[in-house]
Amino acid sequence: MSTANREAPRPASGRAGTKKELPEHFKDYRHVWVFIELERGQVHPVSFELLGEGRKLADKLGVELAGIVLGPPGESNQSAVAEAFAYGADLVYNVEAPLLADYRNEPFTKAMTDLVDTHKPEILLLGATTLGRDLAGSVATTLQTGLTADCTELDVDADGSLAATRPTFGGSLLCTIYTLNYRPQMATVRPRVMPMPQRMDKPVGRVIRHQLSVAEDDIITKILGFLPDSQSGKANLAYADVVVAGGLGLGAAENLQLVKDLARAIGAEHGCSRPLVQKGWLSADRQIGQTGKTIRPKLYIAAGISGAIQHRVGVEGADLIVAINTDPNAPIFDFAHLGIVTDAIRFLPALTEAFTRRLSPHSRDKLAS
Repeated sequence: MSTANREAPRPASGRAGTKKELPEHFKDYRHVWVFIELERGQVHPVSFELLGEGRKLADKLGVELAGIVLGPPGESNQSAVAEAFAYGADLVYNVEAPLLADYRNEPFTKAMTDLVDTHKPEILLLGATTLGRDLAGSVATTLQTGLTADCTELDVDADGSLAATRPTFGGSLLCTIYTLNYRPQMATVRPRVMPMPQRMDKPVGRVIRHQLSVAEDDIITKILGFLPDSQSGKANLAYADVVVAGGLGLGAAENLQLVKDLARAIGAEHGCSRPLVQKGWLSADRQIGQTGKTIRPKLYIAAGISGAIQHRVGVEGADLIVAINTDPNAPIFDFAHLGIVTDAIRFLPALTEAFTRRLSPHSRDKLAS
């Protein structure tokens, strides 16, 4: 709901303006919740990333961190509960029902909203996946609270308000959004925006079970079956250790082959900036940035990419960013760890040759001797 949020350019620190006294009934809302996305037996990694971020928020607020597991009875549900504790949850709310075997909006929304109405969390975080976005929107609408989507940063103010930062105005600015008049405060975060926390060997802790108060006859949507989901040929940018990407500086579609050649030589995924997808040079699953994939590789090589904020928010979590651009004033040099001012079209073949020579079995034999 647009009336629930206040949007403004991000201040240097904290919230602009006079601190507002929170309503008295907000004291009933406590703790930080993270939705553990379980679809067809698998927990989405973004759930663990959010538990790591939720841990920081809960510690600042001095409250508990809870995982929310909605799923069918069985091993996958029990595994999701155990993994929530392994990644930092203090307790888990578990709704276990056959109706939750596969995602449908109606029973999942009912389960989540009933949990919120009963236990009253102050912050609720979900992954900005296809499932998470659908569920978050319907839950926020049903609860009549605010929802900040696709956040790149989360924090809490001194009064306990969630400061949710996201790109705005087409990615040209970052703004911090507060849900001042409603609870819970909700936000979604895209996969790979937050770092993955370290998994700990922890025993299963406190589990609070909740009954699903809806029957199959109450649900309009019916699942008739599943089509095969072939991922062959699809990019795996979000979880790749090394990524090579090209931008408009490559000049022509055929020059993208230089990016692919380098990626192949070093065992990397290849991608591109948004303008190349808009031109039809690469498919949308290869796009990196705010409206594409967010990545956190160990090494990111950007060739001919200017580095506007839309692209920056998708790559700044990389351990090492190497930028190649002819323009010494390109924005990408402001956040790259290593900048090379040169023509990528000439530089990429030389880099590919050097890597190929260095990584060839014959070269490794020579180095070993």
